[in-house]
Amino acid sequence: MSVHALTDSWTMTRRELARWQRQPVQLAVGLVFPVMLLLMFGYLVGGGRGVAGDYRDYLIPGMLALTMAFGLEGTMIAVTQDLDKGVIDRFRSMPMANGAVLVGRSAADMLQSALTLLVLIAVGAALGWRPGGGPAALLGALGLLLLFRFAMLWIGIHLALVAGRPELVQAVQILVWPVGFLSNAFATPGSMPGWLGTAVERNPLSHTATAVRHLFGVPGAESGHVGWAILWPLALLAVFFPLAVRRFARLSR
Repeated sequence: MSVHALTDSWTMTRRELARWQRQPVQLAVGLVFPVMLLLMFGYLVGGGRGVAGDYRDYLIPGMLALTMAFGLEGTMIAVTQDLDKGVIDRFRSMPMANGAVLVGRSAADMLQSALTLLVLIAVGAALGWRPGGGPAALLGALGLLLLFRFAMLWIGIHLALVAGRPELVQAVQILVWPVGFLSNAFATPGSMPGWLGTAVERNPLSHTATAVRHLFGVPGAESGHVGWAILWPLALLAVFFPLAVRRFARLSR
């Protein structure tokens, strides 16, 4: 990527970050919602079917992975609003690198995702959870989580460009929920019916959650999932990143 493209992308990133100042409630909700899910499943709903040991050790890595799959509607709505209001058309008429708007939006989302992970880890620590494996394992786990988020983000951007209007985002966002809840975030696949457990084991989110558990030293989390936690997001990016860029390039045609 050229210096010109990087400069344009950073300008668009600053534009998206400025929305945090104008819409602090949206940012706060994005940070509080996963904390509420963590507390609800950890203390109200219960769970832990088939989990040996402290359920928090199993649940918190699963919640970290689940959070990376959810919350895409903010980016999707921002993209569709820019489309609906003609903002992207105005940007495209300017001497700006093609795709800088999308790169800026994705960069802002990734910054918020990293902040969300830090908040969840801090809440987990306040609840008495301690990740094992040391600093290197923690950084590796964060890298896997953000890689999964990056892949999910570009799926969301592509779907937003296809939807084209903010009112359609909610219907499209519903497609993400099965990916999140048909996973091993809350319970082990072995505790589920055979066909369901098989589907859950093959879910990309489950691979990421299990890989993070392995890095955190959770008993029973196999190391082989680390490779899948890298390959799945890269495969999704290989499909949806060019689809999103191609769709964006055709907007003015």
